[in-house]
Amino acid sequence: MRGYISGSAWKEYKTTGKVCGINLPAGLRESEAFPEPIFTPSTKATSGHDENIPFSQMCDIVGTETASTLRDLTLRVYKKAAEYARQRGIIIADTKFEFGMTARGITLADEVLTPDSSRFWPADKYAPGRSQESYDKQYVRDYLEEIHWTKQPPAPALPSEVARRTSDKYLDAYQQITGHKLDV
Repeated sequence: MRGYISGSAWKEYKTTGKVCGINLPAGLRESEAFPEPIFTPSTKATSGHDENIPFSQMCDIVGTETASTLRDLTLRVYKKAAEYARQRGIIIADTKFEFGMTARGITLADEVLTPDSSRFWPADKYAPGRSQESYDKQYVRDYLEEIHWTKQPPAPALPSEVARRTSDKYLDAYQQITGHKLDV
């Protein structure tokens, strides 16, 4: 679910004017908010990375009824979480929810609204038209791009400074959202 255009969506938009098959208005700026959040499904590629897919392909994979239910659940959870975080000074630009199916039905499963699965931006520093300061793993992504990692296994070891700064960002997000300091 995306409320703002950033990351892989920004790259795709600059090339095609679309994100996950969704036509978007011309002239969007990096990190700009969408008028309404957009549902951008993905699936795991054979290499383990997420692969963005159009909603129609999701329907082909899981069926239209299940796809529609997942889209509606994703939108409801995202909107509620984004509103909660915004009241605490954090923008949730986008997030990923992983769902599974059990005997009891659809289950929200993994990495729910964590800095590993979401882009968290400080609201007081937000300015569209550029990449944003963040509380998430963007710091790690930036480091990996800086060293020109090809995204092929094995992943390079992170320097202790990159790991520490990323951990500090996660702890800052936790404190900002919960109002509590986590002692580590």
